[in-house]
Amino acid sequence: MDSTQIIELISYSLPTLIIAFVAYNFFELHTKNESEKRKYLLQKDTKLDSLSLRLQAYERMTLFLERINPSQLLVRIVPISNDKTDYQNFIIAQIEQEFEHNITQQIYVSEECWSVIMKAKNATIQMILIATNNEKVRDANQLREFMLKDLFDKPSPSSAALAFIKNEVAKFW
Repeated sequence: MDSTQIIELISYSLPTLIIAFVAYNFFELHTKNESEKRKYLLQKDTKLDSLSLRLQAYERMTLFLERINPSQLLVRIVPISNDKTDYQNFIIAQIEQEFEHNITQQIYVSEECWSVIMKAKNATIQMILIATNNEKVRDANQLREFMLKDLFDKPSPSSAALAFIKNEVAKFW
């Protein structure tokens, strides 16, 4: 093979190699873009599902806070006897049962929000215990009256937690 044949071979092969290189890079870029597009669409769908689950959790925790709000709780739960301690235990048991029913929602709400909800639950229970220990309260009906009158002077623990939830959900939009 002489030098002219080598130059001819190179002159024919070089454009082919360049086109093959460009085609390979184009195919690689196209494949990468399609992969990124699929990944984006999958994340988008996952995010929508996740947002839906989170909003449902906030809804359930809102319902929980409404249900343990003393003004709602005392109207909904009628004393089972005249004994104030029995009524206190029954109300607290209802709060705990409602809480246990919703305990799994903590994985969908923020840690700070869960802490606020826990504080509202514990403050409500504490409010019931304090009212029961008041000397003026002699029976279950007086306990209900005392607690409802007490709520006229100050907001319930649930109201602060509800405000926190509303603020946190507003951040989603």
